[in-house]
Amino acid sequence: MRAAQCLASASMLLLLAVSTAVAQAGDIAATPPMGWNSWNHFQSRVSDTLIRETADAMAANGMRDAGYVYINIDDTWEGKRDANGKITSNEKFPDMKALADYVHSKGFKLGIYSSPGPKTCAGYEGSYQHEAQDAQTYAGWGIDYLKYDWCSASTVYRSDAMPAVYKKMGDALRATGRPIVYSLCQYGQNNVWEWGAAAGGNLWRTTGDIIDKWRLSWESGWGKGMAQIGFNQNGLDRYAGPGHWNDPDMLEVGNGGMSDTEYHTHFSLWCLLAAPLLAGNDIAHMTAETKAILMNRELIAVDQDPLGKQAVVVTQVNNAQVYKKPMADGSSVLGIFNTTEWGINVTLPWRDAGLANDEQVRDLWSHEDLGRVPETFKVRVPSHGVVVIRVRQ
Repeated sequence: MRAAQCLASASMLLLLAVSTAVAQAGDIAATPPMGWNSWNHFQSRVSDTLIRETADAMAANGMRDAGYVYINIDDTWEGKRDANGKITSNEKFPDMKALADYVHSKGFKLGIYSSPGPKTCAGYEGSYQHEAQDAQTYAGWGIDYLKYDWCSASTVYRSDAMPAVYKKMGDALRATGRPIVYSLCQYGQNNVWEWGAAAGGNLWRTTGDIIDKWRLSWESGWGKGMAQIGFNQNGLDRYAGPGHWNDPDMLEVGNGGMSDTEYHTHFSLWCLLAAPLLAGNDIAHMTAETKAILMNRELIAVDQDPLGKQAVVVTQVNNAQVYKKPMADGSSVLGIFNTTEWGINVTLPWRDAGLANDEQVRDLWSHEDLGRVPETFKVRVPSHGVVVIRVRQ
């Protein structure tokens, strides 16, 4: 009897330890990170001045209050290392600590970029053999987010070393004692979703770089069009959850390569996928339509739902893909996507989406309650467009 009690006690302790570890992992990035990144629009033109102006604009236009809190500096900020090996910022960023203090004063968090290789993608100083030192430097500056890009690491590491290489920086970040979101950027290689969380990652890229086009008809290195990336995430849902997210790359909304209809689809799909929402446009000069897309509070609530479920395809109707995302309050969100070149009429029986015959429906783009809809939902979806509804009993 005593042995059985001891075994039961040991099992309880193990369960408690596992639960505690899961809770701690979810403390950082409990919901998908939201913010802005400099690369998609500005690339090497990022600077201290731009970051301050972006923080000012996001505070003034409501993005901060909508949940966009990370302002992330991508590549080309790096200077040389000093005599002690400490990384410095270049002339575009004269005082990184002062910049972090400014960003924090506006109610935001500051992100930065590096590589596990000797050089970054743009040829600047990477973190190779300086992982712990760089992590301490970032923490000292007040950095809250690190994007860690494989790039030149392939010149010093074998591909199968990725898990250990990324864990090295993950451990270094944790050792600083500062909560820093850790973004693994290695283009979905080596099934990163299977080991990213164990390496300390809070999010990991599942694809090559996004290009601001609906679909590419030519080969472009690592780049792919939005539809080629977004509609190929099915099957990864079991790896997503509080503290660890699949990342199909940053948002291109407002950068001009797609229509507003396609940007509606882009944003809707990322929200349903519980993907990080990192705007990549010129915040200070965006159109009213771009602003309306990025600040659709009802879609943001879908992305930020605390249940943390990633949507999956549940059916296809008349060439439309239907995604379903369960929500913490018991409702479900459906995205009806038309990837064809023509508008289509969709007739969706609720049972085909695993729902009851009588559902209360709200359209999350028109922000209208559509009332109770028995048995079948009917809607027209434009070419490359989407209809997103929240349904409940």
